[in-house]
Amino acid sequence: MQSAVCPGSFDPLHNGHVEIIARAANLFDEVIVAVSANMHKTPLFSLEQRIEMASETFSYLRGVTVRPLSAGLLTEFCKEVGANAIVKGLRGPQDLTYESSMATMNRHLSGIETVFLAADGRHAHLSSTLVKEVHALGGSVGEFVPRAVHTRLKETN
Repeated sequence: MQSAVCPGSFDPLHNGHVEIIARAANLFDEVIVAVSANMHKTPLFSLEQRIEMASETFSYLRGVTVRPLSAGLLTEFCKEVGANAIVKGLRGPQDLTYESSMATMNRHLSGIETVFLAADGRHAHLSSTLVKEVHALGGSVGEFVPRAVHTRLKETN
């Protein structure tokens, strides 16, 4: 069985994430959405809330599960869950530059390959930071996020 981990803080989960994970579900037998606590960011949503929203969002996809990403190396988490690959979405060349060195290090540490999926043009402009900023300034973000996230965002006003 081929399985992959799609890691991220998903704060908040947006339609670019959903598109990449749905495509990964077509490529792998099992996809584990690994929700992390990013120590360099102050989250809008708690880890538990992000896991709940992602679980609701991906409930329609066969073979997709959502789990918290344990502290430590991503490669160790991948070994724990038996993943053969890491899947990362790329919005453009800047993402490739950033992600390439991490992919090389992960392969060196564990032999686990990273699979890059280019974002659909409809979502290439999305980032969680941008969604949070637009929402905080009163803009409508409903078309950029799944329903579960939009509902929670409306509760933060």
